[in-house]
Amino acid sequence: MAASQPAGATTTGKRDWSAIGAAILAGAAVAAAAGHGALPLAGIPVPAACIALAFLMQWIGFLFAWARRTERFYDLTGSMTFLAVTATALAAAGKPDARALAIAALVGMWAVRLGLFLTRRIHEDGFDRRFTEIKTRFSAFLMAWTLQGLWVSMSVGAALAAIASTARAPADGFLAAGMLLWAAGFAFEVIADAQKRHFRADPANAGRFIHTGLWAWCRHPNYFGEVLLWTGIAVAAWPALSGWAHLTLMSPVFVWLLLTRMSGMPLLEASAERRWGGDPRYRAYRSRTPALFPLPPRFQRGSYTQ
Repeated sequence: MAASQPAGATTTGKRDWSAIGAAILAGAAVAAAAGHGALPLAGIPVPAACIALAFLMQWIGFLFAWARRTERFYDLTGSMTFLAVTATALAAAGKPDARALAIAALVGMWAVRLGLFLTRRIHEDGFDRRFTEIKTRFSAFLMAWTLQGLWVSMSVGAALAAIASTARAPADGFLAAGMLLWAAGFAFEVIADAQKRHFRADPANAGRFIHTGLWAWCRHPNYFGEVLLWTGIAVAAWPALSGWAHLTLMSPVFVWLLLTRMSGMPLLEASAERRWGGDPRYRAYRSRTPALFPLPPRFQRGSYTQ
């Protein structure tokens, strides 16, 4: 007779499967909304087909990763999924207009940059702390991959709806404004990541926290850039959307919630507290520096030196 599982393990497994089910339902809701007024592909709206592809790619990636108990290809698979679903929508659009081409290009550039950055980081580190425990539990590891499918679907929903929309809208101020917002957010993210990478590469900074450059403006400037660039894509997509597809404009709100409430900031802030919580210099930095929305140091209260 097989030994029974501990009650805690059983409860955790149920939560994992509940999260997987919720993610699939949320993805289906995004597919239904994004598909309103969209071109068909094999009898279903293009965005719905793309979102189904997003989840399928994650589950295939999961099977490969589970067999090897590795997380090394997780982020790369996510970036490749953004590229795959965007390319699929663009190809299904037939003769895409300027808006569709521009939005696809913005998503593509972001995905390539992020994929290369994250792949290089895990190659150098050798592991990802987020997966230290969960990659040994089937349901937890599957949940992580399924949630990545939801992340792709929610983030790119407005872009897919606009690219595949039957309501073509000529290039206008919304497209121009969206591209400018995207460019500002992309620059913020790239510069912040480069500054942190340079800071960590200096042996003199071992064990210290970054507080210079854009990191003096807010504690998570790369995440601010992420929210801003997806806001830009939503703005650029707006004129091409109709009916329920307008719900996909919640994309930047989802990105903000993901980074500030679910993953990203909560994990990093907790880690920083463990490392520097007793350091008065970190306490001063934390108390005067905004978490996400940047503010030039000269407008912040107090002063700081490390």
